[in-house]
Amino acid sequence: MRSNSHLLPLCLLTAVLLSQVCSGIKWLALSHTPASLHVNQSHHCKLLLGLVPSQAQLCRTNLDLMQTIIQAAQEVKKTCQKTFADMRWNCSSIDIPTNASKYRPDLDRGTREAAFVYALSAATISHTIARSCSSGDLRLCSCGPIPSTALEPGHRWGGCSDNVHYGLYMGSKFSDAPMKGKRPGSHANKLMHLHNNEVGRQSLRAALVMKCKCHGVSGSCSIRTCWRGLQDLREVAMDLKTKYLSATKVVHRPMGTRKQLVPKDLDVRPVRDNELVYLHSSPDFCSKNEKMGSVGTQDRQCNKTSVGSDSCDLMCCGRGYNPYSEKLVERCHCKYHWCCYVSCKKCERTVERYVCK
Repeated sequence: MRSNSHLLPLCLLTAVLLSQVCSGIKWLALSHTPASLHVNQSHHCKLLLGLVPSQAQLCRTNLDLMQTIIQAAQEVKKTCQKTFADMRWNCSSIDIPTNASKYRPDLDRGTREAAFVYALSAATISHTIARSCSSGDLRLCSCGPIPSTALEPGHRWGGCSDNVHYGLYMGSKFSDAPMKGKRPGSHANKLMHLHNNEVGRQSLRAALVMKCKCHGVSGSCSIRTCWRGLQDLREVAMDLKTKYLSATKVVHRPMGTRKQLVPKDLDVRPVRDNELVYLHSSPDFCSKNEKMGSVGTQDRQCNKTSVGSDSCDLMCCGRGYNPYSEKLVERCHCKYHWCCYVSCKKCERTVERYVCK
């Protein structure tokens, strides 16, 4: 078996740098884990980036789980950037280089953007574990339990449900660990992150739906075998994006014998269980501002005909935009040949694009 010892210096250096971050999502640095590193021995846990001690301990006692968690870190980055591709803040800050000492301030200050990333991270890790259970990729779990509810005639429970219970259990142990340990950091931030983690898992629970497969003579669908499966992570992310847009700003105030998070403008009511919360306002992300974590929107592509967040007016913040032409080569004039293949020609067309000044 190929040795992974050559990875040790870089990984340990990065782990030290990342340990300077008082952030519960530094485990997302696992997305940089080399494909050549297969976590199958306890000492491999030392090679993984961004783990707090309790997460490293979870790694040592659940080695099978770590490849799934590495996959989850990669999914968080990819899903976040796709979900916000049409916004000024496009989640680019989630992809920090391996030699960076910390995340950008937009994810390290208790902002609305941090609220989304924490919620998505918590949902993704549980989603990935639940799916890995039902696909047989994890030895520690299998299919989810068969529901006890009766189905209508012609329907029966069967198949292999996603194991959401196990996914939520192990996912919460891992993603909540940084906020529950005795590590330095703002108590208000920890409360905010724990709350938003739970909002993410709540969205995941809502994404568990009944799926059915037809059986019967000549596709008559006289019988349907049904199971409970999770919707794609993209659906969960869009639900959390809606919550991001309506997130509530909170303050850390004494309530009874302890401090709690309460809505800043409506402190007569408690924080709702299904709302994302944040402590600090965000910049408008129009201009580059390293201190605030804004990379700006210069050179970002915009949609001239849109009236939404990706419109050239909103994306470019009134600075205007520059057009450019791009040639696309596409398949065209496709023809089906009996039996059984499709042949196509290649067509070239020119499209006009726009980027912000």
